[in-house]
Amino acid sequence: MVSVTRSVFGELPSGAGTVEKFRLQSDLLGVDILSWGCTISALEVKDRQGRASDVVLGFAELEGYLQKQPYFGAVVGRVANRIAKGTFTVDGKEYKLAINNGPNSLHGGIRGFDKVLWTPQVLPNGVQFSRVSPDGEEGYPGELKVWVTYTLDGGELVINYRAQASQTTPVNLTNHSYFNLAGQGSPNIYDHEVTIEADAFLPVDETLIPTGEVAPVQGTAFDLRKPVALGKHLQDFHVDGFDHNFCLKGSKEKHFCARVHHAGSGRVLDVHTTQPGVQFYTGNFLDGTLKGKSGAVYPRHSGFCLETQHWPDAVNQPHFPPVLLRPGEEYDHTTWFRFSVA
Repeated sequence: MVSVTRSVFGELPSGAGTVEKFRLQSDLLGVDILSWGCTISALEVKDRQGRASDVVLGFAELEGYLQKQPYFGAVVGRVANRIAKGTFTVDGKEYKLAINNGPNSLHGGIRGFDKVLWTPQVLPNGVQFSRVSPDGEEGYPGELKVWVTYTLDGGELVINYRAQASQTTPVNLTNHSYFNLAGQGSPNIYDHEVTIEADAFLPVDETLIPTGEVAPVQGTAFDLRKPVALGKHLQDFHVDGFDHNFCLKGSKEKHFCARVHHAGSGRVLDVHTTQPGVQFYTGNFLDGTLKGKSGAVYPRHSGFCLETQHWPDAVNQPHFPPVLLRPGEEYDHTTWFRFSVA
């Protein structure tokens, strides 16, 4: 059984609307999701003793989400990740996007899908959010109708993304939750054991745009096909952290993506997806300046993201899996986050 409870989370400034919170509760998981940016603001998971802790970084009040912050828990779009120099060409026409990350466009631009109020609809086992992204929003072509659906089934949180376009446009939607399986507010993720089911990854240039090479993980720091203890692994390979796309199976069917195990609590997160990639990000840009829930601060490496996605800058890299959505087609992807104890 899943219960869904709806409440007011806060009011946007200058009468811009009311942000609501939806509490999805099963016997194994409790999830809070906001209508602002479809944001997962809390995710309570039991440890092996049956004690629940909140395992996502975020804020207790709306003000936290409205300040400059690194997309905690939000759905990002119209195109997640980076587009080189904020430009791309579709059907011979060049489009220019806002530059908001070095020389590039990141996560949909200055006011992406994470910074808008979505329209909610309560479901028996979850909540569906919808919005229409107008033609030209943040520089993208055509109107895009978008639906993001969160459902709970026992220990599994399922996120489905659907979109329909009036003109050909790139679309890439993901959720940007930062997890710490020891509980949010824990100082780092070094004691997490990580597995990613990828034979290849995308090397990046100094602005974090893929070079175009699809590189085998074999013999590199990116070989996470067998479980690695994250802290030791970063030390062994002299790596400052991960912020890279791992190339998954090309199939549109549900496939295994990643597993993270926290031995101290026994919590395990298994991720499956229909997407061709996952950005594994280890919170390298967190710096301890943001005040989170329950007085937590979030220093570098205090959370990790597994952003299931199409590959970064795919709109400019023809040999990457295609990222364009055409009129009459439907973008439809699902990611499954399953929590358990071991």
